[in-house]
Amino acid sequence: MPGEFPPQPLDRYALLADGERGSMVGPFGDVTWMCAPRWDSGAVFSTLIGGRGVYAVTPVARHVWGGRYEEGSLIWRTRWITEEGVFECREALAFPGDPHCAVILRRIIASPDRARLAVVLEPRADFGQGPLRAPHEHDGVWTGAAGELRMPWSGGANARPEGPEGHRLTMDLTVEPGTHHDLVLEISDRELPPRPPEAARCWAETETAWERAVPRLQGTVAPRDARQSYAVLRGLTARSGGMVAAATTSLPERAGEDRNYDYRYVWIRDLCIAGQAVAADEAHPLLDDAVRFATARLLDDGPGLAPVYTAEGRDVPGQHRLELPGYPGGHDLVGNRGGEQFQLDAFGEALLLLAAAARHDRLDDDGRRAAETAAQAIDRRWREPDSGMWELSPRHWAHSRLICAAGLRAMARAGPSTARTARWTELADALIADTAAHSLHPSGRWQRSPGDPGLDGALLMPLVRGALPADDPRNAATLRAYTRRLTDDHFAYRFRHDGRPLNEAEGAFLLCGFAVALAQHRQGHEVEAYRWFERNRAACGPAGLYSEEYDVGLRQMRGNLPQAFVHALMLECAVRLNRPWGA
Repeated sequence: MPGEFPPQPLDRYALLADGERGSMVGPFGDVTWMCAPRWDSGAVFSTLIGGRGVYAVTPVARHVWGGRYEEGSLIWRTRWITEEGVFECREALAFPGDPHCAVILRRIIASPDRARLAVVLEPRADFGQGPLRAPHEHDGVWTGAAGELRMPWSGGANARPEGPEGHRLTMDLTVEPGTHHDLVLEISDRELPPRPPEAARCWAETETAWERAVPRLQGTVAPRDARQSYAVLRGLTARSGGMVAAATTSLPERAGEDRNYDYRYVWIRDLCIAGQAVAADEAHPLLDDAVRFATARLLDDGPGLAPVYTAEGRDVPGQHRLELPGYPGGHDLVGNRGGEQFQLDAFGEALLLLAAAARHDRLDDDGRRAAETAAQAIDRRWREPDSGMWELSPRHWAHSRLICAAGLRAMARAGPSTARTARWTELADALIADTAAHSLHPSGRWQRSPGDPGLDGALLMPLVRGALPADDPRNAATLRAYTRRLTDDHFAYRFRHDGRPLNEAEGAFLLCGFAVALAQHRQGHEVEAYRWFERNRAACGPAGLYSEEYDVGLRQMRGNLPQAFVHALMLECAVRLNRPWGA
């Protein structure tokens, strides 16, 4: 029923993900968001943005909420303290995910006290348009369909249909002390076996798979948080190797300002940033995944590389509205215009990723051909205006050219010196010389573009990635000016929108905050690097998830959740701050 599970501040949500799709779980045990069968499919649970459809397991008695992830996994444990006692709900998507079938595992654990809960299952396919049809129970298993999806549900034998057509199943559930009760919901676009999977087997396989997927990361300054960020990145990564930017759509970056976007797609830039973060530690599997996806897209599309793809490597649909209320302060939106843009920096980020793989001896012949393709695309297209890192109106953005220079230099250093690597170095020199001629501010720092003397957080990334030597005075001047004018109390902002105070124009941009930490570390300012890292590391909720922006005044997260590139730079900071730069 509308309003029964109202939207909460974003720090109250946890992510369940299996690589092929993800769901958001709120403090009432309510799965309020999940698209199936794929990341960019229609949602079957969409109350987060005002749709119909929810799957909730909620204490009957008055209660307070808490929760935590089991370390190194996306297995979430909701903990309720009620007037009647304390109990937990352990939940996950069966991992690793099947592209055609999601399995939601929920285990209510009554220890030490009895657990009394109300259970509601109301799936509605296609963002609420397709209600559950003809649900019926046989031998303890409910079966039904919503839209084109089949949805067997076990563990709810005592549920009863509600409404004229039984679109909603409800159940009063009591779990006695010292016992547990399993609920298993399958959501599939294909025929399923007649018997549902056994809960105990699913749990055991999921636990084992997460243990194998997430490295220990003991050589970092924050091993537990680093492992959690790695788990988030793995949960957002499909079998194709594509890592979606976030699990959600339409969560507003600024209330009432029409800044709502669909991030359920793979941005080449974000994917490459994540791969480089992983490579800063070791050649963990997520590095190979990123290289595989980026290589395939470069070899298929060459100079026409799109900035963003679906997780299957297909074109992203254009934006359109769903006519839902949206998350408070925003509106509903699916699709993204980013696929229509030219973003030069994607080629530079791809080269940086491929160079990182080469340093770990993880680059095959296809990867080397992809690097040549990216270098040729830069040579062919760097004089064109592009939309830049923030997807703005096309200009000759300084960041785009500098990050391409960094990528060319990195790739040239990653292998033996040849005529080809010499060409890459010459092209990098030409890019830097041209940028210096047109986008170097009179004060000696980089500016946004030839016609815009302002500062920009994007300009931190070429500094971090080695477009110029660490001691180049333009690096120090840019970092010094940026921290003086676009940061406040160790929170960082992208650029100045207008004359308003920074925190009134937009939220602090966590990617930029972690980038400052890396830049300070590369400049040898270790105390400042740690201050920046710790300040931005704390900008999350109990689940440890990061959104794109952070409202400093209200101490609340803003934008889609969780934002992959923020987790990536948090992970990279945790790795790099524990060792000298370049070690």
